[in-house]
Amino acid sequence: QVQLIESGGDLVQPGGSLRLSCVASGDISSIYRMGWYRQVPGKQLRDLVATAPNSGAVNYGDSVKGRFTISRDKAKNMVYLQMTSLRLEDTADYYCHADYRNKSGKYVRAWGQGTQVIVSS
Repeated sequence: QVQLIESGGDLVQPGGSLRLSCVASGDISSIYRMGWYRQVPGKQLRDLVATAPNSGAVNYGDSVKGRFTISRDKAKNMVYLQMTSLRLEDTADYYCHADYRNKSGKYVRAWGQGTQVIVSS
């Protein structure tokens, strides 16, 4: 299994910046992709923010392209989300995910507990 812990959520003014961090533990050698989704309170679905495979191109949600940057430090089992030019509509709970193949050969997505980002003046 893979466990994830996010940090870095905060209250920030519009136009500001924030960096989220997520550390993975457990069966980390089987992780092949990590990333971020977000969920607005009261909304059922989580929206893609950014994902980064072990190799290959990263993928961003349309609403964050050019403003957010995802990066990974594989040596530290970390994934980061650098957010700039924050907008009111970026307010959400941000969830880190890790995709991996478990010992049974099944593809699994693990989620962190979420970290809250509030953009407000």
